[in-house]
Amino acid sequence: MSVDAVFSRISEIRTQIDSLRTGTTTTATASAAAAGSATSSAFADALATATGNTAGTTTAGSAVSTATSVDAGAGTIATGSGATGSDVVADAKKYLGVPYVFGGTTTSGMDCSGLVQTVFKDLGVTMPRVVPDQAKMGVEVGSLKDAQPGDLIIPKGEGHVVIYVGDGKVLHAPRPGKDVRIVDNWYKDSDIATIRRIVPAQAAPTAATAATAAGSTDLQTAALMSLMNSGSAA
Repeated sequence: MSVDAVFSRISEIRTQIDSLRTGTTTTATASAAAAGSATSSAFADALATATGNTAGTTTAGSAVSTATSVDAGAGTIATGSGATGSDVVADAKKYLGVPYVFGGTTTSGMDCSGLVQTVFKDLGVTMPRVVPDQAKMGVEVGSLKDAQPGDLIIPKGEGHVVIYVGDGKVLHAPRPGKDVRIVDNWYKDSDIATIRRIVPAQAAPTAATAATAAGSTDLQTAALMSLMNSGSAA
């Protein structure tokens, strides 16, 4: 591949990047994309090489989902699944209206700890089955004022567990005759044995996000230089 051809393809790629940033695609860009899809894949592979993120790409440069399952731990936050406190709340809301059934863990019926175990299982985090064991998982949150959506609130006696959803509300499976619901939190700090944070309250910045915040031009330049070098070698 000649240097002129490499620069021509670089120009096409830059045009495609600009179109993606602005959310518009011109006819010329669409034509260039159709003609240069192989080059776009090469660019994606080069970009992955430049960032060191090759595990999540195929040979065509497309993303691959890599679901991860992790065990909850005592004294540590489970970060391996990628789930956050907001994910916990969102998943728990899927079970609103499910009837309380002692020992249940399915949509046919579940109890308070069964709900918690099921929600975290959905998110790739393995939790113990009963409240006293769940009360040991994750890290302790000092008080209600520090609670974040997704945290677990366990009252003294460890006979119940609720999921904090934010704004002073909790989601739980109350008792026989009731169903999974969101209610105002009735616990005071003096009522609580522990508040546990099992997964991060917020997602940690990814390498890609950090690079974008600092300016993605350097990564693009590295990828383009890699493409140029491979073209010159050819």
